Amino acid sequence: MTREELIERLQKYEWSDIEFKQARRAVPKDAYKTVSAFANTAGGWLVFGAREANGAVEAVGVIEVDKVQNDFLSALRSGQKLNQVIDVTEDAIDLEGKTLLAFHIPESPRPDKPIYLGGDLRQSFIRRGGGDERCTMTEIGRFLRDASTEKHDRQSIDLDAENFFDPDSLRWYRRVFEDRNPGRRQTLSDMEFLREWGFVTEYGGRLAPTRAAVLVLGRGRYVRQTLSRPVVDCQFIDAEFDSWSPDRRWSDRVVVEENLVLAWLTLSERYMRRAERPFRIDMTTLRRDDDPPDYISFREAAINLLLHQDYGDHGRKASIRFFRDRTLFWNPGDAFVSANELLEPGEKETRNPDIVAAFRRLGLSEQAGTGIRAIFRNWQELGHVPPVIDNDKTKKAFEVRFLREELLSEEQRRFQTRLGLRLKDAEARVFAFACRKGRVSLADAKAITGLIGADAKSLLEVLEGQGVTQRLQEGLYGLAPHLEGHAVLPSLGPPGRDQVRNSDVFSEYAPRPGDSNGKATRDFATEQPMGLSEQQNRIVTACVSPRSLAELMTQAGVTHRSFFRNRHLKPLLEAGIVRMTNPASPNAANQRYILTRAGQNLMARQAGVEHGEKAYAQD
Repeated sequence: MTREELIERLQKYEWSDIEFKQARRAVPKDAYKTVSAFANTAGGWLVFGAREANGAVEAVGVIEVDKVQNDFLSALRSGQKLNQVIDVTEDAIDLEGKTLLAFHIPESPRPDKPIYLGGDLRQSFIRRGGGDERCTMTEIGRFLRDASTEKHDRQSIDLDAENFFDPDSLRWYRRVFEDRNPGRRQTLSDMEFLREWGFVTEYGGRLAPTRAAVLVLGRGRYVRQTLSRPVVDCQFIDAEFDSWSPDRRWSDRVVVEENLVLAWLTLSERYMRRAERPFRIDMTTLRRDDDPPDYISFREAAINLLLHQDYGDHGRKASIRFFRDRTLFWNPGDAFVSANELLEPGEKETRNPDIVAAFRRLGLSEQAGTGIRAIFRNWQELGHVPPVIDNDKTKKAFEVRFLREELLSEEQRRFQTRLGLRLKDAEARVFAFACRKGRVSLADAKAITGLIGADAKSLLEVLEGQGVTQRLQEGLYGLAPHLEGHAVLPSLGPPGRDQVRNSDVFSEYAPRPGDSNGKATRDFATEQPMGLSEQQNRIVTACVSPRSLAELMTQAGVTHRSFFRNRHLKPLLEAGIVRMTNPASPNAANQRYILTRAGQNLMARQAGVEHGEKAYAQD
């Protein structure tokens, strides 16, 4: 961490990737909880010599620098405090004559998790928001399953190998397989075929199916015996996402509790029944093509959901929700690689290798390592903003969100023309994205264009050379200063079937607090001042003084607590517009919510007040 980065972070507040401790003469005991939390989640910075008070972070300096630094590093590298050695990087930073120690705690490798204190597995922590939370036993179980060298889907189950499978499912599977792979396997008996692919193995002196075999091909009662929750809950909701609430019913729903073959056939049939299917003729083959335009995206996302979810997690079920303006695919179990790595070609380690192999034999998913890329490529061809991947390491969950919103609109094209830009199509789309978000990363460029790392990097350098973006740090670019506050999201007019509100775009694409460039609050507060929903504007107005959750719900006119938190309040907290007065205990009885400096600036802009005026009390 550089001195400039530290100064900028001191002006913010603690969040998921940074924690401040005074540690003036000794290492605080709770510092090791933070180390466990960072190592178990996504890594982060632990800074000694600063304290948080009344929502502000103040540098106080470490007095016993050598002692504090040596004691801390020695404990981490010797394994005295934690079950694994933590290899940190450290910086000593002088700030106005005060020494601050910054330690970067990396995310630990998956086989090493969970990282816990004092030899007690129950002393495992994860990072959530700006606090360290002790893991529940359910969360510890998820870590242990993912860390195990024995894959969950390869374990044998004590069932009769001759009768566990659903005959219709196996018949369909064999027919599709043999159409793609004609040869000697057509003469194999069902049991020989199952043994050929490892669906049936030796277990306790006899043949038994693996968990993958039961999940892929098993009879319904055996699937439900193996998995005590639905495989997937698919809902079609006749509303836009922003106007929907959990107490509103779906228009169509299917909950699948059968094997994965039947799950795929059920999902695809229901999707085809409701999807728009234009009539087209391929002029080369003269064959009719009426696949829905977004079929590839649906297929790859649905197959991804079926293949990669955590089937050892019996408390959460995968879900697909179709709204008018977006589609959400959510499943329990985070990806083993980052979202950025998912966009690169090449084989990826998977949670359920035998289930993945079973589907790839049928050609139901793209070649290894290309499924997510196929999703982005299809969505790009439709002209939409790129899908959003949320690989949540805190909740150990994975979500793909498809927004039916045009990326390069005519209004954006006219804006680029007025700037005198002559951009190639890929460059124009990346710049359009930067205008919406206020910045663009290398991962964004790859997602938008389908280019690999080096080519995407070259494209970003072209935009910088044209003077419309500026480099913030390696792989991250913001809008050029003369465009800030002007190149914002074009007005979309009244939201329709294929549009989303500005607030929707904010919730999906606004920079999150704690991003490494530290610009999260500034970007939203200065570049998208009108991106709040009506309810969020009411919350912001109320939070000029500290307010309880109940008071804010009354102010916003919302009665469903969870819905209010997730839909209206959480985006404001994540964007740094509103903060908690007691972030260490989110559910504390005395918890209140108040505007941050960025929130004050936002209100000042909307009221026509210049940023420099102190229209509201400081944090």
